Amino acid sequence: MHICKFFTNFVANLMNTMETIRTFFGSVDIWQVLSSFVFLIAIIDPFGNIPITIAMEKKGIKIHAGKVCLASMTILLAFLFLGEWILKLFGVQIEYFAIAGGFIIFLMALEMILDVVIFQNDKLEGEMKSASTIVPLAFPMYAGPGAFTALLAITAEYSIGSLCISLLLCMLVLYIVLIGTHWLTKYLGTVSLYIIRKFFGIIVLAIACKLMFGNLAAVF
Repeated sequence: MHICKFFTNFVANLMNTMETIRTFFGSVDIWQVLSSFVFLIAIIDPFGNIPITIAMEKKGIKIHAGKVCLASMTILLAFLFLGEWILKLFGVQIEYFAIAGGFIIFLMALEMILDVVIFQNDKLEGEMKSASTIVPLAFPMYAGPGAFTALLAITAEYSIGSLCISLLLCMLVLYIVLIGTHWLTKYLGTVSLYIIRKFFGIIVLAIACKLMFGNLAAVF
């Protein structure tokens, strides 16, 4: 009797899990994954942050690529699933946040393209130098305000499943960049990395304009 009940509950839970997985992957769109991946990797900017990681290593700080990526992924996923709830708590619609987020991302793109400093993070980094590498790297460098804003802004246009897959791809690229920092610097060179940063900056600028004007049309 107990065995039959246990087996029935097990089958029911298994079916529910399979249905959840099917629904999740059913919401994944390959074009959404690719476009959101390009957008998020430009915001996270692992190539542009290579000089920072090299400077940290020169100071004798050991960078654990796996731990940094795992911490970044955990923070970003938590914000992805809880960010909309936080907005509802404050009574802010996702479209309005997308417009505000698009403006912030617009400023970040200007930083990348024009080599200007709009967001000051030096003081925050200095206060956290005594902490582990996860603090300045995973947060706020990779999983910071820019990535938070980008994630919440594009949830108005992309499915959660597609964003999760694109985040996994971003962390894979970040891991490869972190473990191959010296190789990339040696073989790509400073000029190539500079050009890559400019290219991503233009892409981010275009997506920021799309977020702002597209959601303005939806609001009005």
